[in-house]
Amino acid sequence: MRLTSPAFQNGATIPRRFTCDGENVSPPLQWSGAPAETRSFVVLCDDPDAPAGVWRHWAAYDIPSASVELAENVDARAAGHGFKEAVNDFHRFGYGGPCPPHGHGVHHYQFRLLALSRADLGLKANASCKEVEQAARKCVIAEATLIGLYQR
Repeated sequence: MRLTSPAFQNGATIPRRFTCDGENVSPPLQWSGAPAETRSFVVLCDDPDAPAGVWRHWAAYDIPSASVELAENVDARAAGHGFKEAVNDFHRFGYGGPCPPHGHGVHHYQFRLLALSRADLGLKANASCKEVEQAARKCVIAEATLIGLYQR
């Protein structure tokens, strides 16, 4: 399985537009090569370089198995998207862009795509990103990662 973005290459800098210093919108993501038995997807974005430990920026889940992308600035609460978003570590629903402390060096933002054997994680409406990942880990059948860099 492969996860890419037309906005940045794996291992390259995330454009400012997708960070707290810009418009703070989610980048476009595209994927291919999911196993035939995939019933849904989860997209996670974490910062393992955060000073206090892993900082969870985004979890989009219950993404239909026929999906092959999430558009730029996607919002699960908009009609017709057919997926859900969790509460991130900024205490908000949806995407919270890279926002590392000034002078802390380069942070490696991990965008991860999980293909799941279940169509629905059955989570409460205000689930956290951590809860989404914990539930998803029980039924992962494939995973792909895209790393984006950012520093302030």
